[in-house]
Amino acid sequence: MRTLPPLNALRTFEAAARHLSFVQAGAELGVTSAAVSQQVRNLEDFLGKRLFVRQGNQLFLTDAGREIYPRLEQALSDVAALAEQVREGNTRPRLVLSVLPSVAENWLAPALEGYRTPGGLDIRIEEDPVAFARDGADLRLTYGAAYYPGHHIEELFTDAIIAVAAPTRAIQAIEDLEESDFIHTHWGPNYVTQPSWARFFAHAGIPRIANPAHGTRVGQSGMALAVARAGLGVALIQYRMAAPDIENGKLTQIHPSQMPMQMPYVVVLPHGRARRVDMQNLIAHLRHKATTP
Repeated sequence: MRTLPPLNALRTFEAAARHLSFVQAGAELGVTSAAVSQQVRNLEDFLGKRLFVRQGNQLFLTDAGREIYPRLEQALSDVAALAEQVREGNTRPRLVLSVLPSVAENWLAPALEGYRTPGGLDIRIEEDPVAFARDGADLRLTYGAAYYPGHHIEELFTDAIIAVAAPTRAIQAIEDLEESDFIHTHWGPNYVTQPSWARFFAHAGIPRIANPAHGTRVGQSGMALAVARAGLGVALIQYRMAAPDIENGKLTQIHPSQMPMQMPYVVVLPHGRARRVDMQNLIAHLRHKATTP
């Protein structure tokens, strides 16, 4: 029988590698940072390899750590999925797709039309970053891949930002709108590439500003879409999200400019899992929907 590494040390290393912090890993696991450090040393002694290196106040994975982490994350995720199947009495594995909230309703739901998987599809609405082993996700659909180094990344599409409003609001030129007419979307501290009226005006060559201190402020593109649809202002929305409402007359594009987004929407998954047929089938289906008008 093969000699297994200390399992508690493996679990601790996975958390420390994901956070790149012994303090945050300890908080997640309910132990001290010193206990995390000791478990990592136990694993390093077993493997005969150094897994982390510290530079100043920052913690980095070594080459050995970067080699181990994605495969360990996949293995722990597989164990978690197996345990869930046994608890639920389901021998056919479900494919767990994690997705951003705004993408789930406004693009993913229509895109999954016609898709079938033998074990079923479990869709989880989550914010970035997602830990595959801890959160039980097989595949992540998100904006950009900055939070997922060391993972398999496949681009689906790059969207563009457009200005939209309800038809009753679209009778006025964007240059003449009041400050209170603008809807400002702020995706939170993790993103600096969120839709910005300043960036949109610069792209469109419109010599004006929209003060974020005025108007309506929302935290998600889906909410901006709903507020604009209700006639409460003019919003910057991803074209693919707004297209259905434009087609059925609930929204109108009030300026012809389309500002390309700075990052693509991507599918993220552990490298080892990318070879699975069910993963490949789902990615192929999503890519087809992304390229079909």
